[in-house]
Amino acid sequence: SECSLRNHHGWGPTIEVLVFLFWLASGASYRVVSRAFSIPKTTVCRIVHRVSEELMGILSRVICVPATAEEQQEIGQGFERLSQNPALRKARGAIDGCHIRIKAPEEPDTGCYRNRKLFTSIQLQAVCDHRARFLDVYIGFPGSVHDSRVLKHNGGYPCLQRPLALITPYKRPLRDERQRVFNRYHSKARSVIERAFGIMKTRWRSIFLKALEVHPSFVPTVVASCAILHNICLGAGDELPPEEDCREEDTESEEGVQDTSNGNALREERNMPYFRSDGYLKNVTHKLSSGN
Repeated sequence: SECSLRNHHGWGPTIEVLVFLFWLASGASYRVVSRAFSIPKTTVCRIVHRVSEELMGILSRVICVPATAEEQQEIGQGFERLSQNPALRKARGAIDGCHIRIKAPEEPDTGCYRNRKLFTSIQLQAVCDHRARFLDVYIGFPGSVHDSRVLKHNGGYPCLQRPLALITPYKRPLRDERQRVFNRYHSKARSVIERAFGIMKTRWRSIFLKALEVHPSFVPTVVASCAILHNICLGAGDELPPEEDCREEDTESEEGVQDTSNGNALREERNMPYFRSDGYLKNVTHKLSSGN
């Protein structure tokens, strides 16, 4: 709050927010920020930590799963539009993970944070809606941990209290044309989470496109702050198209990711009425091949 910011450091809240945003946007060291604002370096450090703590205080209000049936229905309709097929109108979010580059911790912890692409990182797992707004974020696992372990960890999947099925694409080798077509539509729907990561990374390029030089224990707070600001910006209509070098690549294969609440069965239930091996499928296949 404005009062707590002013009382804690003695600087006005506007200056403190500007210091924090400048640090996020530039990725500069505390020393550089202190020179830019003529503020002692130790004060810059305290401001960054304090403002991020204030943001964490509103996380549950800004990043949350919609509670009303109307909001959930709107999300489902959004995913139906994204996928261009009614099979995914019951979707309530797209989930994926990405790696946040960090400065290599001191030994012996370096190996724990080194991911399969051989750079040190901390993982961000997120769920977003059809508009690329984050509904849930889970940050903190070292880069060496597999996606499936992050997902199955208590707190990693946001729908454990009221389980929702995880509908994954069919694994290769695909058995028939119906599965191939379903995967195409599934990919259209889930690409929004990659877009969400891309938008956030484009806005805070200096934070996400180079190693974050803060202690690993502070990384989750910084990343969560960026996710909160991402939602606030989208809510205000301030959307940036993701730049090509900010687009997220798949972090892991599908191996080891288990479906929740019988996701395979639900996938078949949703798939069968819309991807039959009869005339409807032929029509869908024609649309895909013709680009319509």
